[in-house]
Parts: sequence; structure tokens; C-alpha cells
Amino acid sequence: MKKLSIFLVLLAIVFACTPSDQELPQEELSFLIDTSYASTLAAEVKNETARTWEAYRQYAWGHDVLAPLSKSYKDWYAEPLYISPIDAYSTLHLMGMKKETAEIERYVVDSLNFDKNIDAKIFEVNIRILGGLLAMYGLSENPQVLAKARDFADRMLPAFDTPTGIPTYWVNLKTGEPRGDTVNVAEAATYTMEMGVLSYYTQDPKYYQAGKKATLAIFDRRSEIGLIGDVIDVQTGEWVRRQSHICAGVDSYYEYLYKSYLLFGDPELKKVWEESIPKVHQYLAEEHEGNLWYARANMDTGEKESAVVTLYDAFFPALMALSGDVERGKRHQTTWQWLWNQYGLEPMVYDYKAKTPNYPVYDLNPEIIESAYYLYHITSDSTYFHMNESFWSDIKKYCGTNVAFTSVQDVQTMEKKDYMPTFFLAETLKYFYLTFSHHQGVFDFDDHVFNTEAHQFKRSAFDKTKAKEYLGY
Repeated sequence: MKKLSIFLVLLAIVFACTPSDQELPQEELSFLIDTSYASTLAAEVKNETARTWEAYRQYAWGHDVLAPLSKSYKDWYAEPLYISPIDAYSTLHLMGMKKETAEIERYVVDSLNFDKNIDAKIFEVNIRILGGLLAMYGLSENPQVLAKARDFADRMLPAFDTPTGIPTYWVNLKTGEPRGDTVNVAEAATYTMEMGVLSYYTQDPKYYQAGKKATLAIFDRRSEIGLIGDVIDVQTGEWVRRQSHICAGVDSYYEYLYKSYLLFGDPELKKVWEESIPKVHQYLAEEHEGNLWYARANMDTGEKESAVVTLYDAFFPALMALSGDVERGKRHQTTWQWLWNQYGLEPMVYDYKAKTPNYPVYDLNPEIIESAYYLYHITSDSTYFHMNESFWSDIKKYCGTNVAFTSVQDVQTMEKKDYMPTFFLAETLKYFYLTFSHHQGVFDFDDHVFNTEAHQFKRSAFDKTKAKEYLGY
């Protein structure tokens, strides 16, 4: 109520100072947020981040994931890889939590050892561990952190030694033994950013070239109408499933085409992006009951096959806005807001024609929040600030616990489950903080690119001329 009262007073002042025959420009209205209230929200998010981090330190230190309800932990594999702290570092650094980031950095340098006899899932550890370590190096400039990142990437590389250049699903971090010949497109081709950053820092092009080869292997297997499938055999290069979409399992392939070009300037990635994205809009976009969705279609015919979407798809408005397609991004974001409002949180999987949540879990996902932040920065329209304000309120209400935040088992009942994904610290809290602190000007959005796990990389730190040499394109 206090926020509303201040806002109404500001409106009254503005209109009192505006001639009655002169309409106030919409772009001026869009800036009318209560900056004091915004700062309060930013401080609240920072405090909740500190509380959540302290819960991890108390109940899950040295392990991968916090289990907030049981005040315990879970690990991804037989041995922990310290995933939550590596993922959290870039957010804690952004918020100025120097004590916490120093502690993580010390542990990485002094205690982190990747020589473990475990099969790691390449896609997941690339965006979290390699991406997190590279962001840590970019922020700390600690050469020992870069050495850890390079060591980890070298343990990943055997997975890319396939006839197609597409990596296997798993690789053993100790022996280098790869396994798992069937991967989805995101698992096949979401490596150009992290491996490009590593190639730039080490001036060794082998990392970027491995990631780029995998990306081109997917693009080169597009259909005659320019669509890709979603599951492929890494040994034969044959499509295992020929359904085209932007949902979980494909999403970050498109994201990295544009973002990697933005960061490094590789014209070949720009060409792939410019040839790919119009086909997505042509064959997958669908108007349904006033909302803009992206359906699933047959890659060969373009015929729509399914109206099932995932909440991961809500990354797409951010990508559209970033690449200049702002109006379409705004329309698609409104669709995701509509879905969120049906339940109070988003279901993981939803059929927009049947109007049913096929998988009603909400895992503290960031994508809709990410897109609202991008649109708020790019348009200066306070609509998107208030979107994230509403999402933050709902997450506090339904996901908050006495120590941290946890996932929800079913958005129809709001039953909680005992799990806090690592990306909640890496992404969700970061995008809330960036939204609410935006007016303070402490973060330069236009000079940064985020990887798909929201680890930030400074664009001005990557010279395009040097990138051409260091990445070997």
C-alpha cells in the first residue's frame, strides 16, 4: 500500500505539471517507478540470498545441492563436485558479498580436485562448473582459478572425440572414458561460449573449435526447410527424433548461436543464427486464444505436432529482445506471464491447447524472470519491473522455507519438495536483484553477456581481433 500511495502521488505531480491539452509520452510514464521501493526490494533479495547461502554453508557445505526441508544435502554423483558454490559465486560477487566469494575462491584453489572416478553429464557441468569457474576467473583474475577451469575442460574434451564432433552424454572425469551416444540438441551444442572464453583466456583454440564443431554438426543436419530435430546419435549423426522446437532439450542451442557471436564476433555463428531463427518463427510460432506460443513441429514438413511447452521456453523473449526483435519478445513474455498467473507459479510442462500441466513441478526456474529483466532494461517499461515484483512475491509465498527456498512438487497444490537447484543462486536471485537494482546503475547490461546459467562475462574484455586469433575462426 505504501508503494502504491507513493506511485499515485508521483502520477499526480506529473499530471499537474503537464498541460491539459498535451498527452504525457508513454516512455515517460514507463520510468515512473518508486526508486526507494525498488532499492528496498533489491536489499531484500540480497538479504534472502545471504540467508540462502548461509543455509547452504550450514547444512550442505562441500556438497552439490541444499535440501532445505530436511536441512541436509544431495549430491549429483557418488562424489560431490561442489556445484552450488561454483554456481553461486558470480551472483554473490555481483551483490558485493566479498567474504563469501573469498571463501569459495579459497576452496576452489586449495581443495577442489576433479580427478574423480565419476561419469559427469557434459552439458550440465559445462554450463555450471566450467562456466562458473571462468566467470570466477574473469571477476577475480586469479590464475589458479583459470588453471582449475582448464583442468576441468581437458577432462571434458574426450567426450567430443566422436565421428561427428558431437559430444557423448557422459565422460569419466578420471579416465576420460565417454559413454552415451544419444543426446538432445542442447546437450549436443551448448559449448561455444564457455569453450570460447577458455580459448581466449588460454590463447588455445582447441576448446572453441571443439564446441563450434559440435554446433555446426547440428546445423549441417538441418532439414530441407531449415529446421533441426531434437535428439541425435553422436556416432552416426542420424536424428533419433525429428521433432523441432525451442523447449528444454533444444533451447540453449539457439541462445548460444547469438550470444557467442555477440561475445566473440565469429561471423560464421552469425550466419547460422540468421539462417536458423527465421525458420523458428515461420514454422513454430502459433497464435492460440490471444497468446503467442512456440509449438513442436516435424522438422521435415513443418507440420505442427504438439502444443506441449516447457517453462524453459520462457528464455525466448529475452533472446528475441537482445537480438532486436523486441515487439515479438514482448508478446511472448505476456504469454508466459499469463501461464504463471493461472497457478501462481509456472508448471514445468504445459499443454496450451489441452490447458493442462503435464508435469506440474516448479523448480525455482529463472527463465521468465530473466526475460522480464531483459525487457525492462531494453524497453525501460516498468511493466517488466512489476512483473518481476509479482514473481518475487509468489516465490516468497510458495517456495520460501525457514532456512532458504525450495522447489514445488505441484503448482496446483503448492506441495513443496526437498530440493533447491543450483541455478536458483546462479540465476533466479541474480535476475531479481538486477531488476530491482537497475535504477542504481551499478551493473552495465550492455557490456555483459550471460551464459545460459547466468554467469556474466564482460564484452569489453574480449577484443574481437584477438578473439579471431585465440579462438581460431
